[in-house]
Amino acid sequence: MLDTSGTLCTINIGDFYTEAGATIPDVTIAYQAWGEFRGDNLILIEHALTGDSNVTEWWPDIVGPGKALDTDTFCVLCTNALGGCMGTTGPASLAPDGHPWGSRFPAVSIRDLVAAEKQFLERVGVSEVHAVIGGSMGGARTLEWTLLYPKQLTAALVLAVSARASAWQIGIQTAQINAIEHDPHWNNGDYYNGTAPLAGLAAARRIAHLTYRGELEIDERFGTSAQPGENPLGTHRSPTQRFAVQSYLDYQGVKLTQRFDAGSYVALTEALNRHDIGRGRGGLNKALASSTVPTMVAGVDTDILYPYHQQEHLSRNLGKLLAMAKISSPVGHDAFLTESRQVDRIIRHFLLLAAHQAEDDGVFISDRV
Repeated sequence: MLDTSGTLCTINIGDFYTEAGATIPDVTIAYQAWGEFRGDNLILIEHALTGDSNVTEWWPDIVGPGKALDTDTFCVLCTNALGGCMGTTGPASLAPDGHPWGSRFPAVSIRDLVAAEKQFLERVGVSEVHAVIGGSMGGARTLEWTLLYPKQLTAALVLAVSARASAWQIGIQTAQINAIEHDPHWNNGDYYNGTAPLAGLAAARRIAHLTYRGELEIDERFGTSAQPGENPLGTHRSPTQRFAVQSYLDYQGVKLTQRFDAGSYVALTEALNRHDIGRGRGGLNKALASSTVPTMVAGVDTDILYPYHQQEHLSRNLGKLLAMAKISSPVGHDAFLTESRQVDRIIRHFLLLAAHQAEDDGVFISDRV
């Protein structure tokens, strides 16, 4: 039975078998849910890479009474992904021998994250999902939901993601993993009884954050200004004499180290590297065409990490495109989190179309916003 009080809860789903053939025994999934569950009103939210189950914190203008995801109407559920560090089994969790998994934690794919979540839903007695919504890594999970378990959901909203990891995305994500692996405290992932590789994690976040934000926004905010009280134009370069943008990125890196685990960052980034909905399904376009779930797609016009042409590719090839939307913002990839008014409008339109789709008993509705 789901606890819908918004409290962080955990459920043991038993052993989990990964796509690659590994076994993770006694997996625990953490979740939070809001709004009365009535069997057919569940909306499943998929978080991004360093997100967690507390969607009311990272999407505060979107979830709640009277908001786009109205908890007076829907039961809104968000789980922490397998491999995470916010209550779900991951590298920092204890293995059966009582020691942290560390380097022994199996590699997981986006499909694994979804399959584990499905196993969780079965354990708590949920057999029907009204809609799945996710952005970035959450969008990849949403896409996989539509192909792995199409009979369990009515509609899906995919935000700011692609059908597979591009070579550029794998390259930038691998650079982040390498930054962590080159931290002297990494110890091949077995650092949990010692010092955490915080410098490596902070460096990975600095790299990542530049792909999360738009070039225009970063330049407008910081330009070539020096950090107050520092001089980056002195006779010798010094790491203590920074441009303002360097200080900003340092802040973002340190902030992540205070709430996230490097092992989980590596595990989930590797899952993103393995994202490819065409694998084993005859290629990307064949896989997309086979989708029977009415799906809305939205992207950000200034997204560097998942450029808008990748969402256009989804829209051209999905078997049941419900709608297509563009978020206009200088912010870049993170606009799906920060542009609340636009995202509110998109979600409300999506839910309206999804309701019409269900009412029309299978008659496909296509629309654009």
